[in-house]
Amino acid sequence: MTHPFSRRTFLALTGAAVALPPLPQRVSDVLQLLDHILLGCSDLRHGIDFVEQHTGVRAAFGGVHPGRGTQNALLALGERRYLEIIAPDPQQNVPERQNSFKSLTEPRLIGWAAHPGNLDDFAAKLRANGVAFDGPQPGSRRRPDGRLLNWRTLNLKDDHGGLLPFFIEWSADTVHPSVDAPKGSALLRFSVATPEQEDLLHAAKLVQLDLQVPMSDKPALQATIAGPKGELVLPT
Repeated sequence: MTHPFSRRTFLALTGAAVALPPLPQRVSDVLQLLDHILLGCSDLRHGIDFVEQHTGVRAAFGGVHPGRGTQNALLALGERRYLEIIAPDPQQNVPERQNSFKSLTEPRLIGWAAHPGNLDDFAAKLRANGVAFDGPQPGSRRRPDGRLLNWRTLNLKDDHGGLLPFFIEWSADTVHPSVDAPKGSALLRFSVATPEQEDLLHAAKLVQLDLQVPMSDKPALQATIAGPKGELVLPT
């Protein structure tokens, strides 16, 4: 699964790697809707090696995204939760999608996805709250074993520079990627921080997310992943 992120989002997130306060929120308390987090990198193998070096678990190749210029590898982070390592696919030439990834010198957390349930019902609630969005739009990816994964996504018109998620609903006949992705790791903590705390809290409430938003000098996401070898904090 992949999600296009804007240049503004990319710059906001990658430029704020050290801006977060030291008390990230616990996933078990506040982000029950989290589906997956996206780790962007310039080279997929490097991203896989990076995660394995710190956690002791090696992500498995997931497949390519035709027309989007990217490929991914996946790592389970618990029940219905996973890490998507995403990078340019050298077999595709999609500069407008690939250039932001190629400029990454190290793997960075670039976004996240939440699963609010039925997207049509969720879209109706967003309309009632006056929230602008695109979708739901269908998506798919064929796994290396030939199995087709299907989903739908809904993207906010204003995701506050990537601090708010995009929303995903997996098809009923699709096995969630966390089920058979390599296991052994867990998502311990996840944080969303910004200097515009009140604005983000208001926006989160409108999209039915119960976020705790600490103040920071710059907008930033941060996740802590634990594996047999230790803990990995993203972004580093």
